[in-house]
Amino acid sequence: MDPSLHGSKWRMRVAWVAIALLGWGGCTATPAKAQVRVETVATGVEHPWALAFLPDGRVGPPLGGVPRVDAVGQGGLLDVAVDRDFARNRQLYLCYAEPDPAGQGNATALARAVLAEAADRLQQVRVIFRQRPAIASRLHFGCRIVQSPDGTLYLTLGERYHRMADAQRLDNHLGKVVRVTPDGGVPPDNPFVGRRDALPEIWSYGHRNPQGAVWGPDGRLWLHEHGPQGGDELNRPEPGGNHGWPVVTFGEQYGGGPIGEGTHKPGMVAPLHHWTPSIAPSGMAWLTSDRYGPAWRGSLFIGALRGQRLVRLTLDGTRVAHEEHLLRELRQRIRDVRQGPDGWLYLLTDAADGQLLRLRPPG
Repeated sequence: MDPSLHGSKWRMRVAWVAIALLGWGGCTATPAKAQVRVETVATGVEHPWALAFLPDGRVGPPLGGVPRVDAVGQGGLLDVAVDRDFARNRQLYLCYAEPDPAGQGNATALARAVLAEAADRLQQVRVIFRQRPAIASRLHFGCRIVQSPDGTLYLTLGERYHRMADAQRLDNHLGKVVRVTPDGGVPPDNPFVGRRDALPEIWSYGHRNPQGAVWGPDGRLWLHEHGPQGGDELNRPEPGGNHGWPVVTFGEQYGGGPIGEGTHKPGMVAPLHHWTPSIAPSGMAWLTSDRYGPAWRGSLFIGALRGQRLVRLTLDGTRVAHEEHLLRELRQRIRDVRQGPDGWLYLLTDAADGQLLRLRPPG
């Protein structure tokens, strides 16, 4: 579901956080369930979208050198990822809504930068990918970054809401997942390389608005995306796969009415799981640590905005075997979920006075 269309907490300005959390203390909040207790690590973060962990343990002030951002509607500075070789190259990646220089609206952009030694500003900022075409829209930027073990970057891209039909076309970047190298080049094994009717950056298509993505323990990209009214999806994008939007969906028009041709169609990849009614998923993390005991290890955690909860999925291969909803008593929109280097789970809440939370076992 679209946060801009549901609820009064959405604001035009958003923020991102790039911090290290090892060694931080915190005050304990009221636990939402017996399985965990919630510690508040930081407050006062205005509508944060994402966090990343620096290996040296430092926490710094707001950074200078950030590129110009179009903070309108769902747009803003939306994701941050630290390069796998950060300890050597100090590189990180930003995803954001970029105003179009030609005045044709905005587009999702992916930039590479170097964090200064003093950790106070970004240097050598360079856009390595721009979604095309730019659209006059405040909606559906997607904008989650995942770096695979081979160093290539996957970027999720929304279809900008008004251009949903373009998610089925291969001559644009709307409603796509793209895969590029750290310098913005096209990997030669991308599925559409060499096709004249397709942009070579495209990895998969037929997506609506993916706001969570993570590299899975199976060595594959996993993502989730917002459906319209119902039909939020969990997907594992296949190279060259058509994930159906807007031809097939489990959702319906806002206010009611069918979309497309039903829920399945030959040649289109069905979701692994869907939420109807919508939970408005955002952020996603696999738990690989034993911090919470064996029952939680290997679970997939997903934040929910409209649902105001944390969702834990137990999977049997690609089949969701069990779903558990946590932290509903917090009554907070969960924007991002990450596992820290210390093995704990960290959450960002979407609010004017947003919080960074850490989950601990009870006791």
